[in-house]
Amino acid sequence: MDKPLTVGGQAVIEGVMMRGGNKVATAVREPNGKITVDVKDINSLSDRFPILKKPFLRGVVTLCESLTMGIKALSFSAKMAGDEDEELTDKELYITIFFAFVLAALLFVAIPTGAVKLFHGLSEDPVMLNLFEGFLRLLVFLIYIFAISRMKDIERVFKYHGAEHKTIFCYEANKPLTVENVQQFGRLHPRCGTAFLLIVMLVSIFVFAFLGWPDLWLRILSRVLLLPVVAGISYEIIRFAGRTQNKMARLAVLPGLWLQYLTTREPEDDMVEVAIASLKAVLPEEEILSQAV
Repeated sequence: MDKPLTVGGQAVIEGVMMRGGNKVATAVREPNGKITVDVKDINSLSDRFPILKKPFLRGVVTLCESLTMGIKALSFSAKMAGDEDEELTDKELYITIFFAFVLAALLFVAIPTGAVKLFHGLSEDPVMLNLFEGFLRLLVFLIYIFAISRMKDIERVFKYHGAEHKTIFCYEANKPLTVENVQQFGRLHPRCGTAFLLIVMLVSIFVFAFLGWPDLWLRILSRVLLLPVVAGISYEIIRFAGRTQNKMARLAVLPGLWLQYLTTREPEDDMVEVAIASLKAVLPEEEILSQAV
C-alpha cells in the first residue's frame, strides 16, 4: 500500500535525524557500538495556527522548525558520540541560531551585494546589477559547498547523509527496511536540504532582480526581509518535484541532485542500520509492526 507519511531527515555526528508525522528521532552510534535513539514529539506552530499550513507559508515554518530541530539533533549526537559533555540549553540554542543567521547573511547577502560594485563598469542597469549579485551569491554558495566537501572530518557525516537518503527511498518504495534493501537505492534525493538551498539561490536571483538598486544597507535589508518569500516559493518547488514525475519539475531539481554528489557519500552497512533505527522510531505503530512481519 502507499505510504502516507512524508519523511525528511538530516545527517548528524555518527548518526541520522528523521522527522515524520508528529515525531522527530535522532539515532546515534555510540563509541561502544550501541545505537541510541532519542525520540521527541513535534509541537509544530502550524498545528496551532492552521493557516500556516497553506502553500508558501508552510515552507517558512518548516525551514525554521527544521533549523531548530537540526541544531538540537547535532547537539545530542555530539554528546552521544563523546564530543561534548552536555547538550545545548535553550538559551545556547537560540544564540547558536542567531549567529548562524548572521553568518549566513554576511556570507550570502552582504558580501555578494557589496561586491557588485566591481561590475558597475559593465552596466548601470539595476536589473543587470541584481542579476550579477544573484550569480555572485550562487558562486559563493557553490564554493562553500565544495570547500566543506573536501574536509576529511566531515566525510563520515556525508556518509550518514547518504544513508539517510537511501533509507527514505527504501521506505517510499514500500520495501522492508533492511540493510540489504536500503543499499540498493541511490543516495541522491530530490527533497534534500542541499537541493532546497540551491533552489533558494536560484529563486532569489529572479525575486531580487526587479527591486531596483538602492543603497547597500537597503539592499541587504530587502534581501533579509524577503527571505521568507524566497523560502516559501523554493519549498513548493521542492515539494512538487518530490511528488511528481513531471519532466519539467524533475529538470528544475536536477542541479540540486548533481550537487548532492558533493554532500553525500556511499554509506557503510552499520551507518544504514543507524538510519533505519531513526526512521522506524518515527513510523506509526502499524507500520512498525508490518516492517517486523
